[in-house]
Amino acid sequence: MLIFPAIDLKDGMCVRLVKGDYATAHKVAEDPLQTAKTFEAAGAKWIHMVDLDGAKAKKPVNAKIVFDVVKNTGLKVEIGGGIRDMETIAYYLNHGVSRVILGSVALKNPALVKEAIDQYGSERIVVGIDAMHKKVAAEGWTDQSEIDYIDLAKSMEKIGVRYIIFTDISKDGTLSGPNLEQLHALNQAVSCQIVASGGISNLQDVINCKDLGLYGTICGKAIYTGDLKLAEAIDAVQKQDSSKKIITKSGAELLPEELDRFFVKSELLPAIVQEAGTKEVLMLAYMNRESLQKTLETGYTWFYSRSRQELWNKGATSGHLQKVVSMHGDCDDDTLLIVVEQTGAACHTGSHSCFFHEIWREQHGE
Repeated sequence: MLIFPAIDLKDGMCVRLVKGDYATAHKVAEDPLQTAKTFEAAGAKWIHMVDLDGAKAKKPVNAKIVFDVVKNTGLKVEIGGGIRDMETIAYYLNHGVSRVILGSVALKNPALVKEAIDQYGSERIVVGIDAMHKKVAAEGWTDQSEIDYIDLAKSMEKIGVRYIIFTDISKDGTLSGPNLEQLHALNQAVSCQIVASGGISNLQDVINCKDLGLYGTICGKAIYTGDLKLAEAIDAVQKQDSSKKIITKSGAELLPEELDRFFVKSELLPAIVQEAGTKEVLMLAYMNRESLQKTLETGYTWFYSRSRQELWNKGATSGHLQKVVSMHGDCDDDTLLIVVEQTGAACHTGSHSCFFHEIWREQHGE
């Protein structure tokens, strides 16, 4: 699980709010860049930033600070607040931001979310769902809707969203613990990767989120108060990752050694990918142990590129994701058959299947 230390920006300063109320804003650190550097020194790989002024103005206000963090640290940056159009999305992504967070527009303009995913891929677009009593709120939490948070998540999943940050507004900035019940329900309802936000107060809260099988958790106020030591939390999560059972996206548990039998003959395992609805064979790719584990944990296909010698998540840049329906090993446990729901084309050429070059077909005469 990833830990995202948080910096909320207001008037150029690092602040924290309670339950999203701007009147409660109080400064928690002197310098955003130096704060980001301390997070990096503690072992963080990502940082979660919110432009609170931008959320009110509906346009970037503190972008320069965000870009300073991008340029002067090795952290991957995700940014939210005031992102309402494709121009702003491009503005951030073209300046080195790794992911943008779309909040209010997910509720009010889902077509924009779809357009952003089509253009930049699901790996770079995050949807933020903020709810009070399970109902989604927007516009800096001032606009309460009657839309259930899980219903919105399901609609986002259908248009290709892969990452969702869920905030129970009543928990935000309170140090009262995350809403584990709602987080669990959401994680079970959709195949998206879920990040917990709001209420994290100590190390046990982080571990509880990890135990739910969440993708990540955002930690803010507890870091600034000292109730949570960032380096300790990162270390604890990494130790759990290396020692605990593999929890698949379906909730099943596997011991790490249960995967060993697939890699007796070779470090690479051929994986045949078949479409669930049509039964068409879409592609053949290779998995190493890590990519197979990621596939099981996320519910989407990950492979190992023999040419680039690195992991790759199918559809991460194109948006043409493969949601795993089932997976079977053959009689010798040296080949996998993965049945998927394919979004868009499976082949990089734009063909639905990679197998479109007909070589031979039996001719039937009269």
